[in-house]
Amino acid sequence: MTIFEKLQSVTETAQNEQDLPNYLAERIFRLIENQDRFNARNSEMEDLVDKVTNYDTYGQTGYLGMGINSVILEKALNRLETICD
Repeated sequence: MTIFEKLQSVTETAQNEQDLPNYLAERIFRLIENQDRFNARNSEMEDLVDKVTNYDTYGQTGYLGMGINSVILEKALNRLETICD
């Protein structure tokens, strides 16, 4: 399984099970569609897979502040898109 196939799978799971917002999923799917631009960024893509896997709608709230929320995920997407523009 390629990193992009993993990203596709974890994004679909996060949408179905963790309420990943559609606007973030759409941005991730655009990365997958344009994977030729991101092939050289394997470590950043692996980091994105980890972030999406650990996505939690209510992450970074409450006593422990654990999980990845939409703000953290959006910042990661911004960095990736900026690097590859």
